[in-house]
Formats: sequence, structure tokens, C-alpha cells
Amino acid sequence: MNITQIYKNAGALLEGHFLLSSGRHSPFYLQSAKVLENPKIAEELGAALAKIIQDSKIKADCVCSPALGGILAGYELARALGVRFIFTERVNGTMTLRRGFEVKPNEKILVCEDIITTGGSAMESAQVVEKLGAQVVGYAALANRGICNRYQSSHQFEAKECKLNPSLPLFALEDFIFETFEAQNCPLCRQGSVAIKPGSRGN
Repeated sequence: MNITQIYKNAGALLEGHFLLSSGRHSPFYLQSAKVLENPKIAEELGAALAKIIQDSKIKADCVCSPALGGILAGYELARALGVRFIFTERVNGTMTLRRGFEVKPNEKILVCEDIITTGGSAMESAQVVEKLGAQVVGYAALANRGICNRYQSSHQFEAKECKLNPSLPLFALEDFIFETFEAQNCPLCRQGSVAIKPGSRGN
């Protein structure tokens, strides 16, 4: 499965000047919503990701995603694994589990995003369910942006800015290695360009 080509075919590999959810800037952005709007492709991606996890022998009882970006990817992964799905969301800036969702003591949970950059949102979700007594067994995403290290990847990164628990595996279908910059050191900003947060201004 060629993940790069799937994103290109869907018009989901964008070029410009983007503000990522991690706060970093990048000349490229992966708009997973454009890929996941096709239910057949979403199902295939979820199944492919589930197979990697199953082959690793990691067992999960539930998949949890941070809203909004991780919901479709997480749901399809849960469906392929045959487990239930829940999501966390921000309330007044704080990641929270609500809408009647609950976790059981020691319930094994995979935290799933669409894209992992630094993993900040995934880590916030993990901390929420851990505080409620669950056990996070790993992280998953359709794509890894090359700051965190992916399970069985041929690439190894310094991972200095990765916020995920390094003792747990990160499962993803592919590494997308795009250069990203801290806002104060962004060369695109120095050229006078303004970073756009995808999802705003019609993007």
C-alpha cells in the first residue's frame, strides 16, 4: 500500500506555509480528512494499520482518539481490530473524556491519531485514560511525520521533541519526512509569509 500516493491522489498532500497542531510550521501539510472522506479507502487504511498491530502481538480492548482529527482514523482502526472506540476532546483547553464514555480499570487502550507530529494530543489523550485507571499499550496513526520513531521503521530519528512515552510502540503506515520549524525560527515567516492553520480560511 503506497500511502504517499493515496494522499496525493486525494489532493491531501498540501504545499504552502502551515501551522501544525504541534505549534510548529511546515511547508507541507497532510490533510487526512480528504483521504478519509472515501469510506472504502478509510476502511482499507484502518485494516492495514490493524494488521501491523496484530502482527506485533500487542493486544488492545479499546481505541481512543483525540478529537477532532483522530476520530475517523481511530474508528476505522477499532472496527478492524474488533474493539470499541472512544474519543477525548478539549473543554476549555483541557483534554477530557465525556459524552458518557468510560474506561475500566486496567483496560488496554491504543491511542490513535490521523497524523503524529510531536504526539502532543495523543499524549494528552493517553494521560486522560490513564488517570481513569486504563493502561495505554501503544500509539497508532495513519502517518508519522518523522519526529517520533515508528515501530519497524527503517528511519530512526533523534525524537528529542517527541512527546510520546518512548517505552510504548508507535504504529503507523508510513513516515512522511517533512522539515518543520519552531515558529520563532521559521524561514517562511522571515520571508514575510503567514502560516495558515489548516481548516481555517477555507483550507
